[in-house]
Amino acid sequence: MKRQIVGISVCAVLLIVYQSNRPAQAASNPAPDPMEIAKRLELDLARTRGELEVANEQLERWHRIFDYASQYDISVELASSIHDVAFSEGIEPELAFRLVRLESRFDTRATSPVGAVGLAQVMLPTARFFQKDITRERLYHPETNLRIGFRYLRGLIEEYNGDVRLALLTYNRGPVAVQLALRNGQDPSNGYDRILMKGYNGTGLIRPRSSGSAD
Repeated sequence: MKRQIVGISVCAVLLIVYQSNRPAQAASNPAPDPMEIAKRLELDLARTRGELEVANEQLERWHRIFDYASQYDISVELASSIHDVAFSEGIEPELAFRLVRLESRFDTRATSPVGAVGLAQVMLPTARFFQKDITRERLYHPETNLRIGFRYLRGLIEEYNGDVRLALLTYNRGPVAVQLALRNGQDPSNGYDRILMKGYNGTGLIRPRSSGSAD
């Protein structure tokens, strides 16, 4: 691809030089306008460069997905879902994978004793805050579950002004328990945050929240 870009650039230069040194042709057969040719070649060059950038982005995406699949010993399909939904919701994929591993061990049918379900262990009342018509069974759908879970986590990180630790504790323990501990001057940690964040140096978020349904 890079060789194509260089080749197009060289051809453009040679053609312009050639046209500028040709003798004038008869009026009935006017010579091509070197500037028009140069513009067309420039557009071709820009298109090729854009295609190269897109290809590189996709290559990097798949490298990350394969790395996560290998690291967590899960399928490439599941790794792709977690990675892509995390990006779409503005959550750093590394944090997303850590959360899913700790919450459900990557089991799409995981169900907790208190009723949290799916990969991100989302409670049905919490899910209905983001999608009013969601049913328990639909909440088991991997991408729907991840999207709602990550959207909830993002909201918590924003609510706590970027404090990922408090956001994770609220995600795990619930807002009432965390706020009560804070009001009493206590550390709300139950160990969940230390396990999940061990070795993690990210900020949690990668960009402003994207719009769209949780479907």
